[in-house]
Amino acid sequence: MTETTLEAYCVRCKEKRPLKDPQPVFTAAGRPATKGACPVCGTTLFRMGATPAHEGMDPPPPPQPEGRLVIVESPAKARTVGRFLGRGYTVRASVGHVRDLLRSSLSVDVENGFQPTYRVPNEKKQVVKELAEEVKKAAEVYLATDPDREGEAIAWHLAEVTGIRPEKLRRVVFHEITQSAIEEAFAHPRGIDMNLVNAQQARRILDRLVGYSLSPLLWRKVRSRLSAGRVQSVAVRMVVEREREIQNFVPEEYWSIQAELAKREARRRSFLAKLHRIRGEEVNLKDEPAARAVVEELERAVYVVVSVKEGQRRRQPAPPFTTSTMQQEASRRLGFTATRTMRIAQQLYEGIDLDGSGPVGLITYMRTDSTNVAEQAQQEARQYIAQRYGESFLPPQPPVYKTKTKGAQEAHEAIRPTSVFREPDAIKDQLTRDQYRLYQLIWQRFVASQMPPALYDTVAVDIEAGPADGEKPYLFRATGSTLRFPGFLIVYEEAKDEDVQEEEPIQQIPPLQVGEVLDLVRLIPEQHFTQPPPRYTEATLVRALEEYGIGRPSTYAPILATIQQRGYVRREGRRLVPTELGFLVNDLLVEHFPEVMDYEFTAQMEEQLDEIAAGRREWVPVVREFYLPFARQLEEAERRIEKVEVESTEVGRNCPECGAPLTVRWGRYGKFIGCSRFPECRYTEPWQEKVGATCPQCGGDLVEKRTRKGRVGYGCVNYPTCNFWVWQRPLPFPCPACDGLMVEARRGVARCVSCGEEVVLEEADVEV
Repeated sequence: MTETTLEAYCVRCKEKRPLKDPQPVFTAAGRPATKGACPVCGTTLFRMGATPAHEGMDPPPPPQPEGRLVIVESPAKARTVGRFLGRGYTVRASVGHVRDLLRSSLSVDVENGFQPTYRVPNEKKQVVKELAEEVKKAAEVYLATDPDREGEAIAWHLAEVTGIRPEKLRRVVFHEITQSAIEEAFAHPRGIDMNLVNAQQARRILDRLVGYSLSPLLWRKVRSRLSAGRVQSVAVRMVVEREREIQNFVPEEYWSIQAELAKREARRRSFLAKLHRIRGEEVNLKDEPAARAVVEELERAVYVVVSVKEGQRRRQPAPPFTTSTMQQEASRRLGFTATRTMRIAQQLYEGIDLDGSGPVGLITYMRTDSTNVAEQAQQEARQYIAQRYGESFLPPQPPVYKTKTKGAQEAHEAIRPTSVFREPDAIKDQLTRDQYRLYQLIWQRFVASQMPPALYDTVAVDIEAGPADGEKPYLFRATGSTLRFPGFLIVYEEAKDEDVQEEEPIQQIPPLQVGEVLDLVRLIPEQHFTQPPPRYTEATLVRALEEYGIGRPSTYAPILATIQQRGYVRREGRRLVPTELGFLVNDLLVEHFPEVMDYEFTAQMEEQLDEIAAGRREWVPVVREFYLPFARQLEEAERRIEKVEVESTEVGRNCPECGAPLTVRWGRYGKFIGCSRFPECRYTEPWQEKVGATCPQCGGDLVEKRTRKGRVGYGCVNYPTCNFWVWQRPLPFPCPACDGLMVEARRGVARCVSCGEEVVLEEADVEV
């Protein structure tokens, strides 16, 4: 064979390669060909035509896919990302999850390594089909789902169901939707991180094993339509145990005494001092007679200054928001539920069109437990602060905050504005009222976190009281402070929880000297009673979950929503109160599944999921270690638990037919209101379950109703005066486009009944 120089096109390398050890072959049509292996990647190369190099030309390479496809979760995010990428990229939305465990069965093979069975739900099949067609046409596919475990799992599911080949898959992550962040992400793509995927799979499987085992048990032993979950049930336990602390609390009486004292001068400037010690012991006045006896002595006493201590106090700014602290502050300051906060934050993250040129992300990613701030963002904040407030409001070095959250993802960033120069008031007209209020809160918190502490001048004065010529047994203490330098307070001050006791009133104390005698203006004895621990608000429950290490940023809002939707907890004002059903189900689960309901055990499970995400543990052994003892407890509970009769509860009205109290009862079609004298009196009326939304026609509450055939719909409480009706469940937030009524159109998607606008809902990370 004559020595030849041969070339062929390598499909994988996308370049021409010399044939290595070419072998003459013939095709089925009898045409001569030459084949060999690519010296770089080993792919078989195939060159049609004659062997000598001078005979003919290489045939054109096979047609290759063109263009770059980017897949994100939501249409809003797709619009924002597409604007920054520009031509050459096609951006499509998966509209949330594209694959999940079957809802009709456990879908976890407990006998064979806990392998899950996933399926594409019917409502997503068309989306998946269209994405798969786009994937075939693309040269490269970028999966730009959210930068957390759930986002990583969505990327993996997308790759699986659309058939993305490994050689053209690119995973990109960014924590803010801005030009620079997206360019940086697309310049450094990576593969799918299966450690993160497996951590999310493990969470989903654990939740499914618990939810699909305990819920049927509750159906058989209590009543239908109940549910239990690995994390939601622990949250219910916290609310129930707090309520029992309150119920069992016995208040104790005690008294305090303050003295209003004044300098002996013409101006007679007065201040308040509190009785601090009696004969060196803490004040312990249990009742009014004891307090009156002390008051009688103090009315005849001489008051002498024995100590004056001046100093300075520094008040540090709060760190920038994490998911937890954002939800807490939005609850305290704005009255938002956790779900409402996260929905609005999602809108701010995905992008708002401010000037008609397209949407831009206003905040960084809102699911985070880190207080880290990018250096570039800190420098921008320092530039803004210097321009806006002056150099005196710049700390010498950018502040560094360390999160106290267990297992925090320190590689992430805190929640902050993508540009501190985008002031809230400057864009107020382009935002909804809720968007503006939350953005302003995030912006102020971040700017304040980059400023110096506030400085106070403080003074503490000790005053002894007693006979003029003898030992003075009573010690009063007065404290005062004066703001010397406002620091971060010029921008923002963190709100306090409703249950936090007020600090001592800030007062200015006149200049005093040791040995100075003061005049008594009046004595103020006050009766007090010890208080029980306060009921949880959504804010304080989120904080407690975080302190215990239960849940993660993506789970707080779904936990709170689920325990209320399932009827275990209700809101009274802002406080969370367990229902009778909540007490019943909690006690049953605590007795028969103590490990599942244990705070520390649940927190340890979160830590194991973190270890899976970090690649330090395999997910199957973690699930197995949990499931085997749980399965034994389940078998034992099935044998031991007797059928429980749910007690009816009074509704606060009397039967219009016989005058007996009306009660909430349960029937084959769910809740209804009936007479407590049943069966003697058979009066009933439908139970009207408010859904948290108002009627767009008359403003009345929308309630859940059931037709005679058992179908659930939603109508106005003012029927028959108002006949508004929808079959889809109304949602408690207005349309972002027209403020119309939003309904749950399909799983994970809300639609406005007025303008048709669709919004992707937050995916629950808790088995419900």
